[in-house]
Amino acid sequence: MQVDLILKHSNVAFGTSGARGLVEHFTDDVCAAFTVAFLSLMRDQEGASSVAIGFDRRPSSPAMAAACTAAARGIGFEVTDYGVLPTPALALQAMIDGVPAIMITGSHIPFDRNGIKFYRPQGEITKQDEQAILEVSAPLPELNSVARGPESDEARTRYIARYVEWFEGKPLAGKRVGLYQHSAAGRDLNAQVLEALGADVIVLGRSEQFVPVDTEAVSEEDRLQARQWARDHNLDALLTTDGDGDRPLLADERGEWLRGDILGLLCARELQIQALAVPVSCNTAIEVSGVFNKVMRTRIGSPYVLEDMALLSDQYDRVAGFEANGGFLLNTTLEKGDRRMTALPTRDALLPALSLMVAASHRQQPLSALVADLPERYTASDRLKAFPVEHSQSLLAEWSAHPRKMCHTLGLKDALHETDMTDGLRVTLENGDIIHLRPSGNAPELRCYVESASWEKAQDQVAHVLSRLREISGI
Repeated sequence: MQVDLILKHSNVAFGTSGARGLVEHFTDDVCAAFTVAFLSLMRDQEGASSVAIGFDRRPSSPAMAAACTAAARGIGFEVTDYGVLPTPALALQAMIDGVPAIMITGSHIPFDRNGIKFYRPQGEITKQDEQAILEVSAPLPELNSVARGPESDEARTRYIARYVEWFEGKPLAGKRVGLYQHSAAGRDLNAQVLEALGADVIVLGRSEQFVPVDTEAVSEEDRLQARQWARDHNLDALLTTDGDGDRPLLADERGEWLRGDILGLLCARELQIQALAVPVSCNTAIEVSGVFNKVMRTRIGSPYVLEDMALLSDQYDRVAGFEANGGFLLNTTLEKGDRRMTALPTRDALLPALSLMVAASHRQQPLSALVADLPERYTASDRLKAFPVEHSQSLLAEWSAHPRKMCHTLGLKDALHETDMTDGLRVTLENGDIIHLRPSGNAPELRCYVESASWEKAQDQVAHVLSRLREISGI
């Protein structure tokens, strides 16, 4: 069997970040085909002969990792298995060792789905790489023993050291930090980092069942739970991540979750970043704040952020990017005294969360005070689940051609000011409100982002838009 033909008929496709699909479609042959295609490309382009493999805590992930391992060995690659760990920890180790990496993770999507992320020795693959992977024509080797090898702890150890060494001493001493562990890949590792920095860690919500935490669409249940935990445990901060540890959720001392793009903005300010690449869905407070020399807006997805960060690095010394989900990408190495933070151009959850907690501690302020001096622009978001991608695309194609029809259909009261079709359909109204609709790249969902001058108004507008969409679509 040829790997390109297997992938063509696999029902698995590349989304905004990696290949994603239903677990039932990630058969041993499909996992093997992706592995052979990717590693064949890396052998030809990079001279690679070794690969690093890791995975998250989804029930299907170990078996997928075993199939990828068998395929890699079948074409002569040496495999280092790093077991369950955060995606950025695997990426960091692979970049330091100069080898490609494969991460088995579906991030935040439901447990009946999964995915595979691929890393070159230099970092995340590009959209061009994705197409090249799908076009590789090579025979699938015999998968003799579909099993994982011995596990290494080196990547987890290195990732912990990255932050313990950068945030010197014990800057979180005396701080009570709640750690909502659920089924996150880095749940124990995160506790080790926080404790090493001096925090009193209160472990919360640990689960042996997979919990699909979406940092862009926080459920009302998680909002109420965070406030309750903050009160019950007298917390200074509450931290969690998505399933594979590349997207953070950080709540302040009141248990109020910070939006991911606000978290990214504050982190970039603390790190004295000069130039940013961020997706079009991020809050406009980034530009209005006047903190950065240059801000480039991209399509949604880390590959697009990476492309623009590379352009910015030709002009600026301190370049980063982040997404509305909170994942922070550091494109240039930072130095502070004798300390050094190497570049990690892939989404990372710990850097932004720790940066804010440490900044608040140093200033002897609550976390909420860091947000207080930002421009008053608020974003709310939610999604319609089980919303067919074809329906989303048809609807947005019609409204992109006639955006005023969208405003009329959704019952938006203010007049249309401008439209942006960088990714999905984003309209700005005369009153400054922004409504952005976009099909998910990973699942049959339609996402809605609203930016407004108050949190309550943004929330109400999201609820109104999604309600109207349900009505007109019969969902």
